[in-house]
Amino acid sequence: MKEYNPKKFEKKLIEEWKKKGIFEPDLTLRQARGKKAKKPFYNLMMFPYPSAEGLHVGNMYAFVGSDIYGRKKRMEGFDVFEPIGLDGFGIHTENYALQIKTHPKKLIKKSEKRFYQQLEKTGNAFSWKEKLETYDPEYYKWTQWIFVQMFKNGLAYRKKAKVNWCARCKTVLADEQVVGGECERCETKVIQRELEQWFFKITDYAKRLLRDLENLDWSERVKIAQKNWIGRSDGTLIDFKIQNTKHKIQVFTTRPDTIFGATYLALSPEHDFITKSKLRIANYNEVEKYIKKTASDKKQETKEKTGIELKGIKALNPATKEEIPIWVADYVLGDVGEGAIMAVPAHDQRDFEFANKYKLPIKMVVCPHYPAKTCPILDKAYEGEGHLVDSGKFNGAPSEQAKREIIKFVGGEKKVQYRLRDWLISRQRYWGPPIPMIFCRNCADKNIGERKDMLGWHSVAEKDLPVLLPYIKDFKPLGKGESPLATRKEFYETKCPKCGGKAKRETDVSDTFLDSAWYYYRYPSINQKNSQLKIGNLKLKIPWNQKITRQWLPVDIYIGGAEHAVLHLLYTRFIAKVFYDWGLVDFQEPFKKFRAHGLLIKDGAKMSKSRGNVVVPDQYIKNFGVDVLRMYLMFLGPFEQGGDFRDEGILGIERFLKRAWKLKSKIKSPAFAKASAGKQKSKIQVKNQKLETLLHQSIKKIGNDIENLRYNTAISQMMILLNGMEEESEIEKSDYEIFLKLLAPFAPLATEEIWRESGRKTSIHFEKWPEYEEIKLEKKTFLLIVSVNGKVRDKFETNIGIAREEAEKLALARPKIQQFLAEKTPKKVIFVKDRLINFVI
Repeated sequence: MKEYNPKKFEKKLIEEWKKKGIFEPDLTLRQARGKKAKKPFYNLMMFPYPSAEGLHVGNMYAFVGSDIYGRKKRMEGFDVFEPIGLDGFGIHTENYALQIKTHPKKLIKKSEKRFYQQLEKTGNAFSWKEKLETYDPEYYKWTQWIFVQMFKNGLAYRKKAKVNWCARCKTVLADEQVVGGECERCETKVIQRELEQWFFKITDYAKRLLRDLENLDWSERVKIAQKNWIGRSDGTLIDFKIQNTKHKIQVFTTRPDTIFGATYLALSPEHDFITKSKLRIANYNEVEKYIKKTASDKKQETKEKTGIELKGIKALNPATKEEIPIWVADYVLGDVGEGAIMAVPAHDQRDFEFANKYKLPIKMVVCPHYPAKTCPILDKAYEGEGHLVDSGKFNGAPSEQAKREIIKFVGGEKKVQYRLRDWLISRQRYWGPPIPMIFCRNCADKNIGERKDMLGWHSVAEKDLPVLLPYIKDFKPLGKGESPLATRKEFYETKCPKCGGKAKRETDVSDTFLDSAWYYYRYPSINQKNSQLKIGNLKLKIPWNQKITRQWLPVDIYIGGAEHAVLHLLYTRFIAKVFYDWGLVDFQEPFKKFRAHGLLIKDGAKMSKSRGNVVVPDQYIKNFGVDVLRMYLMFLGPFEQGGDFRDEGILGIERFLKRAWKLKSKIKSPAFAKASAGKQKSKIQVKNQKLETLLHQSIKKIGNDIENLRYNTAISQMMILLNGMEEESEIEKSDYEIFLKLLAPFAPLATEEIWRESGRKTSIHFEKWPEYEEIKLEKKTFLLIVSVNGKVRDKFETNIGIAREEAEKLALARPKIQQFLAEKTPKKVIFVKDRLINFVI
């Protein structure tokens, strides 16, 4: 019998699969006469970045986990579509190109070739004919088309705003790309700059994005992250009048019951009240210096809070009618709420810390110690519920109940607000799709524009897309708030599509997350040309075939990293809802099911280039084979938690596959090697009752574990099954076939090779997934222990519930027991049901 040697068959099978396209589904789902209708199943893994370093085991971990799920679905009769592509635009690729002094266009071609070569080696059932790359003009012309539609439908706008700026990446960042005050990519401290930028109105969808989370079959940690990021607050708008003026400052609060304890107002440094009141603020020069100083720092919850009082100006507390000071404070965010808060130090910890630092009054108005008339000031803010004290006519009222009456009392207005900010789309880099917009000064002066709120701005005509990214030798970012494209007159000088006069192209490129927010629509239609959608009398060219899209989308299961919870995943949901509203698709959520995989570490430490512990799969595949690495990665721990990659652990998996390969030598019938072609039934036909039970238990557990992405425990069950089969002196051919089918999603190449050696002409991956019978899951036999004078002399399998007389008869007939009894008649027989029998002589 041949030894298990993956080098002799893995490469051959992978090349054959791709050449024959056996995993290419019929995307049009044409139903052949006499055949059952096919069942489409869109199995998608998160878009990978093609780094120059190539595929690492973290990538392979995610891809294999997705592939296993898809392979089981295929064996269950689904027509599985598992595409792959590369998300190659963006800062990651550009920064590496700058580092090695190679142009991104040259670098990406090299990276693309290496990445695809490595992806082929994973053994995944990719649909290679539908691959795509975001930097292909045929792809990004549709990314630009989406921007144009956003502009035409009022969801894209340009405004001057304070934005997050990464000095190292030399570009603006969306709020979602700032983590703890640092750039999520390079960990540089983020500062604030005022620039004109393009935004998408994702806030228009905040309510729906939050509401629809409840019904999603997604990883709970991702849903929680999105819920917190969207950040719904049900509160009240309250006006604080400015003493001796007609002006007022509006604040948003979720605790109107604490208004009697509001001892000062705090404004964000960006609040427009400050500049409007310039002449009335006695210390305006000092205030201006403070604001400039805070602008250089990204606000963080952890840093010490600072502020400055606006002297010569006071506000009136609408509940107490008392004058209270107005401060500018860096812990108040300009893009949250109204950019102003009523500060209640006794009941908000941030206000408490600020008040203590600047010796401001702290007035307790909600007390947990009712019915006390007053409540002692604590060493920290009390933020819970209680009864009102020092609150005029509301004294003694439960705080929650008092909210409604106090809102009426101060003339407040109920309002729902969200933490979510609009999506900042502009990037001042080179490597990305140019934003397809044109500005005409002549049109602006004449109040002409596609939209009244965006005078002078025109979108590029759809027939003129794509706006090609020109080759620029010096693509280094300028760091001046402009893209390198702004240095190329031949790019930005153009004609106005409205008046024909001189105009200027937008020189920023769009955020790479726009590229990946819609790619799953394009995969099934990548080979379709001139797709159109008819809306009334209008025929609109669109990036996908409507018939194919209706059949295959939304995606059935999506697997990727949880770190993209409020980046890629939130943006993708937003784009899906926009397309639905435009009548382009018939679904509002992109993925029926999403599961976030865990992260791999190496020898107890996070993998990183700086630590030198990033694992590239190539050498492991060369040394052990693809199947061994696939199974080892899945055996490291629960797929949704990740695991620790240690070199010594892979040897156990290699031994398992060698044993699984060798197990075929135990098959009773030599006809296994000469089996006829064609699909075999998945019914179990074993005669050994113990093994029959184990097989049924294994089918159920392994099937359920794959469905729930518990791949490590599925492999553990396969090891138990293998042990049980190895205990037998010989096994049925059908038993071994069941074992192979269960193993096939994890070790697709070894199982395919064994299947072929049996004479089969069809692939094991299109065989029917084994079925278990509920009635056969319960164990019907047990191991009866036979003792003589208390010493174990034999064991044998017999039926559960066997009577004493039958157990004694069977035990006495055993050769080993006859040897110890030596024709003597036992004086006493001790029988423990379903456990043991002891003969006393």
